[in-house]
Amino acid sequence: MRVARSAERLAWLAVPNGYCAAMADEQANLREALKRVATALKETGVGFALAGGYAAWARGGPEPDHDADFLIAPEDADKVAGLLGEKDLQIVQPPEDWLFKVFTDESMVDVLYRAAGSSDVSSALERATEVEVLSVRMPVLSATDVVMQKFAVLGERYCDLAAVLPVARALREQVDWGLVGHGVAGNPFAEATLDLLVRLEIIDRADLPASAAAGPPGSSAGT
Repeated sequence: MRVARSAERLAWLAVPNGYCAAMADEQANLREALKRVATALKETGVGFALAGGYAAWARGGPEPDHDADFLIAPEDADKVAGLLGEKDLQIVQPPEDWLFKVFTDESMVDVLYRAAGSSDVSSALERATEVEVLSVRMPVLSATDVVMQKFAVLGERYCDLAAVLPVARALREQVDWGLVGHGVAGNPFAEATLDLLVRLEIIDRADLPASAAAGPPGSSAGT
């Protein structure tokens, strides 16, 4: 009985190691996919920028483990999808009308042509700056735009602060919080999260625009 239990325990302990190895392989594949798609996008000559979790990572945030995103202008979507398809990348158009998916290196990369919470893609692309990511130089969204887009998607159906707070904390010194406050004005979930950042002393209330600095009803604004 003791031998059997020992064998079961050893088998159980082996599971996390196998899981970690699989996760490491997936992460490596995702990184390769990111580099390949970035290189292909550069060759198209069309304006683009690394977005989402990997843009946050390139700016000093935690590395994501699920996908990689790029942002392009809406008017370039059909052209870019065609050019990437010519480079032996598998292009899939999902039902959503604001992105297409690129499959390569056993991973998926999203190419977005609408920024979260805003139709103004051009301003975000203009604020992007070139950064070396995984040995490939590419435009990367500014920390301000990365955070603003993460806040913009917060709502009744999705409000995962665990995905937002680590990024906000890591990038806080690079973010124009006044611009973020203006950009998410009218979204009560985003505004409440800004107030939470103030309460956690991650940001200063004085950095927010007047409307956001007031805080939601019952907040500690002005105290």
